[in-house]
Amino acid sequence: MTAPAIELKGISKSFGPVQANKDISIRVRPGTIHGIIGENGAGKSTLMSILYGFYKADSGEIWINGNETQIPDSQAAIAAGIGMVFQHFKLVENFTVLENVILGAEDSGLLKPSLARARKSLLNLAQEYGLNVDPDARIDEIGVGMQQRVEILKALYREAQILILDEPTGVLTPAEADQLFRILHRLREEGKTIILITHKLREIMEATDEVSVMRRGEMVATRTTSQTTPEELAELMVGRKVLLRVDKAPAQPGGKVLEIRNLHVRDEKGVERVKGINLSVRAGEILGIAGVAGNGQSELLEVLGGMRPGTGEVLLNGQPVELVGANGRAIRDKGIAHVPEDRQREGLIMDFHAWENVAFGYHHDPAYNRGLLMDNAALRADTERKIEKFDIRPADGWLSAKNFSGGNQQKIVVAREIERNPDLLLVGQPTRGVDIGAIEFIHKQIVALRDAGKAVLLVSVELEEIFSLSDRIAVMFDGHVMGERLPDQTDEKELGLLMAGVSGPREATA
Repeated sequence: MTAPAIELKGISKSFGPVQANKDISIRVRPGTIHGIIGENGAGKSTLMSILYGFYKADSGEIWINGNETQIPDSQAAIAAGIGMVFQHFKLVENFTVLENVILGAEDSGLLKPSLARARKSLLNLAQEYGLNVDPDARIDEIGVGMQQRVEILKALYREAQILILDEPTGVLTPAEADQLFRILHRLREEGKTIILITHKLREIMEATDEVSVMRRGEMVATRTTSQTTPEELAELMVGRKVLLRVDKAPAQPGGKVLEIRNLHVRDEKGVERVKGINLSVRAGEILGIAGVAGNGQSELLEVLGGMRPGTGEVLLNGQPVELVGANGRAIRDKGIAHVPEDRQREGLIMDFHAWENVAFGYHHDPAYNRGLLMDNAALRADTERKIEKFDIRPADGWLSAKNFSGGNQQKIVVAREIERNPDLLLVGQPTRGVDIGAIEFIHKQIVALRDAGKAVLLVSVELEEIFSLSDRIAVMFDGHVMGERLPDQTDEKELGLLMAGVSGPREATA
């Protein structure tokens, strides 16, 4: 029998009292695409970090192509033929493609000959694997899909035979994601071995040959992909049956809660990010904003949430919302709640207790105050109620926010905002980095708010989430609204074209 490309035997790793990996063993066949899935905190990233030399295991063995291999650092991993494409690309933005590819792998003290040899090698690799990029283009001048190709080329240039990809489609359009998987299949045909870490079960089913499931630091199952189902994999991940679709009744929209007219927003450098858009959201309706990150969606949420100035006209229940000089408190007092896109930087103070985070933005509420002093007892009691209702784990309001998993951090933010019973909920990337069990729960809370007659403006780069939650879909590209669609009258292909700036004639009814 051919030796496994990778075999991990009895890998364990602890960080203080937390055991991230518990006696994990896994075999990955050469020339296959092997998926690894699991909830947040399941230990996937730790395991891959051990394989790539970022961490050293407390115990266990790593075997590469039948040989026991010591991997004390990433240079040893590269020497063993392992390359890794991270979720957040490790590229120097003002360097060219060619300069990024050879960075750290120069073959002499003279840069010019190194660049010449690398250029020839890069062109050969691009042609062989369909990874065509302009070697002289600067990273900040190319799209994220091309940037990902550069990361793959970096690994191949270093002669990687084993490629690890961590959440590779998070910032890609559907067309770019399809192209990525065509490239991965081409690499597999050439004999490369690929490990794919993703939380998207559809991608696992479409792209992999085998899939391993981790739960709470342990490897609980490995399946041949063609012989399993998304439902089985979800149950293995969470330890219980999980509803993979959003169960919601048809919307019963009422009057317009939010009206946006000719809104313009500039960033800190004066670059216009939102370019005269018009939108509306009705009571009892979820309007989903689809688009690749960086096309104005973030700035739209920020101006509506009082975090950034804008020009134009915004009405809430027919009353104007201040766009210059507004602040978060004034916005919240009008009945707008905001779940920001980046929970750690904008939604929480990571070193503060959970019960303190539950009050942020609402600490002026009379329910939390006793004269000149905060009523901490009332705050903690309110936190205990939210912890129970939103199933926040661990159920300990004294823990710092940084000690909760990503999914439970998100639940703290969602609980704080939804429980204010807002007229309008702004929610950005509600399930980014959130495991499948928490996704199900958060989706239910958003739908329940809609069913209570509230308006929801949802921004997500996950098209599956947009389709599942939205009653209407608007697509943004380069600061413009390219079009609106009803979920049952469109598909991913059409929305993907709109996300790429190709407009279509049909419009949904606002």
